[in-house]
Amino acid sequence: MTKSALQTARASYEPKMPAILKGPVVAVDGARTQSVADREEIEKQFPHTYGMPVVTFERGGEAKTFPPVNVGVLLSGGQAPGGHNVIAGLFDGLKAGNRDSHLFGFILGPGGLVAHKYRELTKDIIDEYRNTGGFDIIGSDRTKLNKKEGHFDAALSILRTLHISALVIIGGDDSNTNACLLAEHFKSIDAGIQVIGCPKTIDGDLKNEQIETSFGFDTACKVYSEVIGNIQRDCNSAKKYWHFIKLMGRSASHIALECALQTHPNICLISEEIEEKKLTLDDIVNSIAETIATRAFAGDTFGTVLIPEGLIEFIPAMKRLFAELNSVLIRHEGEFKMIKRSEQCAYIASKLTLDNDRLYTSLPDNVARQLLLERDAHNNVQVSLIETEKLLAEMVGNRIREWQRDRKKYPADTKFATQTHFFGYEGRCAAPSNYDADYCYSLGYTASRLVYAGKTGYMASVRNTTAPADCWTAGGVPISMMMNMETKGDKRIPVIRKALVRLDGAPFREFAARRDEWAIKTDYVYPGPIQYFGPPEVCDQPTITLQYEQAR
Repeated sequence: MTKSALQTARASYEPKMPAILKGPVVAVDGARTQSVADREEIEKQFPHTYGMPVVTFERGGEAKTFPPVNVGVLLSGGQAPGGHNVIAGLFDGLKAGNRDSHLFGFILGPGGLVAHKYRELTKDIIDEYRNTGGFDIIGSDRTKLNKKEGHFDAALSILRTLHISALVIIGGDDSNTNACLLAEHFKSIDAGIQVIGCPKTIDGDLKNEQIETSFGFDTACKVYSEVIGNIQRDCNSAKKYWHFIKLMGRSASHIALECALQTHPNICLISEEIEEKKLTLDDIVNSIAETIATRAFAGDTFGTVLIPEGLIEFIPAMKRLFAELNSVLIRHEGEFKMIKRSEQCAYIASKLTLDNDRLYTSLPDNVARQLLLERDAHNNVQVSLIETEKLLAEMVGNRIREWQRDRKKYPADTKFATQTHFFGYEGRCAAPSNYDADYCYSLGYTASRLVYAGKTGYMASVRNTTAPADCWTAGGVPISMMMNMETKGDKRIPVIRKALVRLDGAPFREFAARRDEWAIKTDYVYPGPIQYFGPPEVCDQPTITLQYEQAR
């Protein structure tokens, strides 16, 4: 592997970790827990792992060597910066407990577990990947482990073959839901195999009182904010374009909110607020156009608009349209396939109720066609395929042109031009920031301590991370504690509840207090690239979101 100068320098970085993990620890159990909702149903689903206590590691006991263990690890779902450091922390923690412990990585995620594809992860391999981005040490996939399809039995077979007594699953809410289901199954049959999860997702929607943040969020937001800052400097220099920028985050707007706090754009849409206020697509278009017009009258014909990836799914009227589209496409599947592509939109519109017909036909042609693309596994519209940034840029452009005919609404001789962008994959495999490098290593090390403590059905938890790393705390949280029941298709299933942007939370309140000023003034902040070397205030700061959330 050819390494850049930065990779070579970063290889020698020693992640900071909680002081509590640097010596002998004891696992202290707290009070019995319960799920966030649907408690009777969740307890029925997880009778062997429900109600377990939150675990906190405290200094105590004598230094000792644990019995050697074989542990498996897999990466699940989309990539997030810092995954390699979770594995490095896990490896180092296992070796610190007993030098004869071994770590096996399953190739390409849960699919590799089921297909029995693995490699032993030795020190030479681990050392090649310390402090690097990506998941390429063993790869990842999105296979959802399903007991009915024989996945659990296939997993148990390879784990027993390799004499593995604990499996660590590094992933997001779906992946850790799988971890909880697998832990419950193994406990129910007395398989003697522990399952531990680690919280991953750049979207930032896997968090709660015990999980302060998911790893990768810090790095991804800093990568996106650098590029947003570059664009803002460009548009402030050329003074001729409005940039519509879509950011990852289908289920929540955490990334958009954090990037707004870091860069001060003219407009940032928050999906949760739009849903709360029951805004229509037309309301959103008018709101954006009004800010653009106000700036145009002041002589500023440029600006930036940040758009969460999942915005369109939070608009109530669009939700109703999606529901009817899904139903119509299922009912008329055979006939629809026979329609010429050029006539499909008109055909579907003819099958919709009046309100949905009007909304659907008001959409730009390319978006209307995107809504008819192949459905996901639950027969739902694949929202991530909808180019929301282009939709809004086009609809706002049309509105501005309408207003140009009325000089009071928009200066007739002032040009309006747009550029569109989608920042997604650019942030998923970036080299982790110091915060993520430290946090991820600590999560992996914590997972090793949960393994040696004999825990199962837990997620590794590292907290107090706005303080210096020495002061961080470590422990484990029962995954069942984070569960609620949700309806998928025609079934109710247990899932980890996603954390949405709280409109009463400190980060949103700070944004809401500043956005009117940012809309009119050009108050851009240019964060620049992630800094790995230098003073702590430049290199080690957590996200602004986390600082507001943890403010005492």
